[in-house]
Amino acid sequence: MKILSTRQMLLNAQKDGYAVPAFNIHNLETFQVVVDTAKEMRSPVIIAGTPSTIEYAGGEYINAMAEVAANKYDIPIAIHLDHFEDVEAIKKNIDIGFRSCMIDGSKLEFEKNIDIVKSVVEYAHKFDATVEAELGKLGGQEDDLVVDEKDAMYTNPNDAAEFIRRTGIDSLAVAIGTAHGLYKGEPKLDFERLKEIREKVDIPLVLHGASDVPDDLVMKAISLGICKVNVATDLKIPFSDALKEYFNEHPDANDPRKYMTPGKEAMREIVKHKISVCGSANRY
Repeated sequence: MKILSTRQMLLNAQKDGYAVPAFNIHNLETFQVVVDTAKEMRSPVIIAGTPSTIEYAGGEYINAMAEVAANKYDIPIAIHLDHFEDVEAIKKNIDIGFRSCMIDGSKLEFEKNIDIVKSVVEYAHKFDATVEAELGKLGGQEDDLVVDEKDAMYTNPNDAAEFIRRTGIDSLAVAIGTAHGLYKGEPKLDFERLKEIREKVDIPLVLHGASDVPDDLVMKAISLGICKVNVATDLKIPFSDALKEYFNEHPDANDPRKYMTPGKEAMREIVKHKISVCGSANRY
């Protein structure tokens, strides 16, 4: 297969009532864990990278790894630009081979958000690349993206319908009470708001900030129309904890092939679990 956009995989998920997991990766090891586990579980998968990840690992390297995985495995694989705010950076990575992007104008006023999103849609669709946008703001932190709780706001269903109509986006990230990073208490999701958004729009809906959210809440959100679930923090913590434990037990270790392996195995269990929660296993 080849690197795909997220268009058909999300439409399939929407039709059949499951969600495609989008896993944030940072390097070769985390990339391998995600694609190998998705292959094992026969799940479509989205490999996501924030701007700081793309800068750290290199868009060309991530695209090359994705090409290898797509040629090796017969499952749908997409690479996705997550929470990008720089239009030129999105264009650059689409030119490299990325076929899915999120332009995050959620910090902007409604009309300015529409304008910047439209400009990305016009460029991306020339390359059959899909565009996700966000309406409303999630609190918390993901890599270099920080939104104070006081600045977080929920998605307005009527605004969502207008936003989609005027921008032509392929999927919409909704703010219904999730947040990036870890929660101070159990999250309270506004499912009534999600129902109303789903009634007013017909494109796939995306849940950001799904790490640390109880499984039953994620599954309920999927049952109400969420088609893509983003996972980041829940992957980083077990990976890093396993490395710390390995170095505590082997303080003289210096071979990355050995000390990275426990991190990969710890992360693999989380990827398996998230695929199961999304209901995307055995879809291909």
